[in-house]
Amino acid sequence: MLMTSYLDLIGEKINKLKSRKYKAPFSVPGIWLEKEAGKFEVNPWQYFLDRLDRIKEMSKEQNTSNNTLVYNMFIRLSGAYDHDSDNELLNIESRIKETGTFLKAISILPYLKSLGVNIIYLLPVASIGEDERKGNMGSPYSIKNPYKLDENLSENLLGLDVETEFKAFSEAVHLLGMKLVCEFVFRTSSIDSDLALEHPDWFYWINAKVKNRQAGDSSEAKYGPPIFLKKELEVIKQQVNDGNFNNLLHPHEQFRKLFAEVPKKVARVEGKIRGLLADKKTEVRIPGAFADWPPDDTQPAWSDVTFLRLYDNPKFNYIAYNTIRMYDNDLAKAKFKVKDLWDFIQGIIPHYIKEYDIDGVMIDMGHALPSELRRNIVSEAIKAKPEFFFWEENFSLDSASKEDGYSAVLGYLPFDAHRTEKLRDLIRRFESNDIPVNFFATGETHNTPRSFARIPEIAYLKCLYTFCHFLPALSFIHSGFELAESQPVNTGLGFTNEEIDLYTADKLGLFSSVCFNWDNRNNIIDEIKNINKIKESIIPSKDSPDNCNIRLLHSSNEMIVSYVREDETASNTLIFIANFSDEEFDGVEIYLNEIDCNLLDLVTGQKIAVSDGKICLSFQAYHYRLLKVI
Repeated sequence: MLMTSYLDLIGEKINKLKSRKYKAPFSVPGIWLEKEAGKFEVNPWQYFLDRLDRIKEMSKEQNTSNNTLVYNMFIRLSGAYDHDSDNELLNIESRIKETGTFLKAISILPYLKSLGVNIIYLLPVASIGEDERKGNMGSPYSIKNPYKLDENLSENLLGLDVETEFKAFSEAVHLLGMKLVCEFVFRTSSIDSDLALEHPDWFYWINAKVKNRQAGDSSEAKYGPPIFLKKELEVIKQQVNDGNFNNLLHPHEQFRKLFAEVPKKVARVEGKIRGLLADKKTEVRIPGAFADWPPDDTQPAWSDVTFLRLYDNPKFNYIAYNTIRMYDNDLAKAKFKVKDLWDFIQGIIPHYIKEYDIDGVMIDMGHALPSELRRNIVSEAIKAKPEFFFWEENFSLDSASKEDGYSAVLGYLPFDAHRTEKLRDLIRRFESNDIPVNFFATGETHNTPRSFARIPEIAYLKCLYTFCHFLPALSFIHSGFELAESQPVNTGLGFTNEEIDLYTADKLGLFSSVCFNWDNRNNIIDEIKNINKIKESIIPSKDSPDNCNIRLLHSSNEMIVSYVREDETASNTLIFIANFSDEEFDGVEIYLNEIDCNLLDLVTGQKIAVSDGKICLSFQAYHYRLLKVI
């Protein structure tokens, strides 16, 4: 029996719509058409049909690249565009949505393929909660039901369900020889989760009359992160640092008393989840989550997300560092596991493998899950798809992640990429063989400031991309980086208080209808393509620290960062040299140590002579050289 082609099904639907006149102007970015940047008016239905044909055409091309390039996509944001040019992003029932959908994401795939991308990494695509949601669309991390998809990602005019459209997207990704990675959140849920109606014991509850504590408020009569005294914090941090999880300090009694028993009756009341206790009088609600570590983090409680109750012990009926992350040994026992919740969580990835043929996952805060649950999640996924792989949102580069079954972690480069000395430190770690797990070679993520916001120079973006791309790590593009996008997706990490005040939820793509500047002609798309082709031509084998050596080169100028890469498999020696500053320098000496052969600039074709074990170069601001030993 032939398998259903979901792309063909979408093509059939579009062909039926093609005969109808589309009653509004419709433009797409030239970049989506694999042309120059700018706005191009098209017939929408013909545009999608042409893109489907382009995918099938590209699928026949031989894919010889073993090098990895990950593209991090948030469907709702990455596929957003002001199609009718009215300066608003509106979703009108009679029109194609102006926020991103799976259909538009499918149409962008040929562009991503031409860029050199071979792994698509999606932020969560599950259904989103509505109660206390941030912005006009809500956070993808406020998940209402992980087994259901976000209906906003469906193109209503097609008349298909969102599940079918995601299957078509997955089919298109695989036709193009790419892999599909999805991000999942396992220890939190939206405060109006569908799951609370059937499984109230999977959640924590507080009296509905208790108000949330606001920033600067220190009243423990209101709900927020538990408040500890300075001496208590010292004891907690020392105990956790020592790995001693016996008798961790409980929050104060006043905080613990905010929490109620699991309600006997639960209902959705005006869009909110409310429970009724056994006395049939006391109304309770699901409390929001908060930054759980360190326990003196000053962030107020989050409005839209809560923590799931992974263990159920009456002595620990509260949300705190020792119940949801640094699990107290008296809590983390087999008899206290909420087994049906664990089974539910362990089944999520196998469900997405079966239904959508995903190839890997990024686990949000995977290191904060109980180790047994984490191992179970990995083993159940491997049973469903033996070649399945795992990434973790962990900023540390240590062996623990690899031992837990992760093939890569986020790492810390997005926080350091704009600091010259930090780049040198990373190269020193490679030189010392101190990179125990693969990581994302990128200067930004959806939670950090944009690289172009930190240093608003196109030359810097080119320099940074090339520095990252030739490291034996996972080359990574956060959607919008190639467009020189400066506005952040979220103000999660590394932002000043002033930036957080400036970028409110209505301006952030993680929460609201926002789009990138796809029409920006001042982008680095051609540079990325060129650098990718250079790498493919000289480093044909899979990129890994195991098959190359990286070492730091020194120079006469402290603003110059340079390293040599010796690729054993391809017998290539490459040198990356860059001026990571806004100044120009003449006569910079680069000391090549044992390299005494002449060099070829792979970008300009210029030959450079080595004299007395060094070369002398001039650099413009944020200018780099990529050299090969000849």
